[in-house]
Amino acid sequence: MSQISTTITATSSTSKSIKPTHWRQIVRKYQAPSLPKSLWQITNSFVPYAGLWVLMYFTISVSWLLTTALASLAALFMMRIFIIFHDCGHGSYFKSKRTNNIVGFISGLLTLTPYSHWRWQHAVHHGSSGNLDERGVGDVWTMTVREYKNASIWVKLHYRFTRNPIVLFVLVPLGLFVVYQRFSYGSASKRDRRSVYYMNFSLLLYAIGLSFIYGFWSFLLIQLTITAVSGTIGVWLFYVQHQFEDTYWRSGEDWDYTASAIKGSSFYKLPKILNWFSGNIGYHHIHHLSSRIPNYNLQACHRAEPFFQQVPELTLISSLKSISLRLWDEDSEKLVGYRFLRQTSNELKSES
Repeated sequence: MSQISTTITATSSTSKSIKPTHWRQIVRKYQAPSLPKSLWQITNSFVPYAGLWVLMYFTISVSWLLTTALASLAALFMMRIFIIFHDCGHGSYFKSKRTNNIVGFISGLLTLTPYSHWRWQHAVHHGSSGNLDERGVGDVWTMTVREYKNASIWVKLHYRFTRNPIVLFVLVPLGLFVVYQRFSYGSASKRDRRSVYYMNFSLLLYAIGLSFIYGFWSFLLIQLTITAVSGTIGVWLFYVQHQFEDTYWRSGEDWDYTASAIKGSSFYKLPKILNWFSGNIGYHHIHHLSSRIPNYNLQACHRAEPFFQQVPELTLISSLKSISLRLWDEDSEKLVGYRFLRQTSNELKSES
């Protein structure tokens, strides 16, 4: 192991010299799912979530403020359920493919997300993350500085609107799970497109059943609160895991899978309670190195090799800077904000 560590660390400065066999030898032992751990995680995620729905039934007639507070707490458990859904999609949660698919579909029903279709989208994201030539599926729209400068005024306005924090973290989460996930990509397979239709029908039955119990408007308010809170946190986590100053974007033959995982996926160092609710997704660099590692093994894998710890590290405070970073500058190889455009423009004017 010490020889492997020395070799990887010595070559970490040049992405092309990082040999996949090195880190694959390390991560392999963390890829095996544990049935007891998976079942316990399902228990401590689904049971509290269901229990909160029961509690909210009794608080509706007492205090909507209390009901909303319970719905916000339920949203945190929804995050854990989404991570279970996510791991099932990667086939990492159970050894059995059938069990992964069953638990994934149930988790998808609760998170309003079609399992097979999302699994395809997310696989595209893993295979193209950080690749400038393959943007557009399962990622956040990111333009380069050159592309933005050469774009029409309408594209610029569209981009600014899309990347506006209020739009991105308030409006998008609800739109993503309530509206966007109800439709399929034309490039998806027939099976994946059908999964959207099956999920939409299942969600209709789910909504009718809970509306019968809670009343339509009560159910709608509770579900939208859970979806809005969990969606906002989830979108933020996904955003900062790839949208930070020293992230990784390359094109053509310059793109490298290992470098993209290590340099283009952050280690989001969260407080323990948030790490628990988010299913260790802050160890995102490990997840991108090997999506076959279940979430409860990510931390152990991160600690197993010093090379894995030499990654961009973000905290709750330092991650806030990501809000202002919106364009990839190919010259400096950094994510920059709109202020960068004004600065470079002023520099060119002064030189002329």
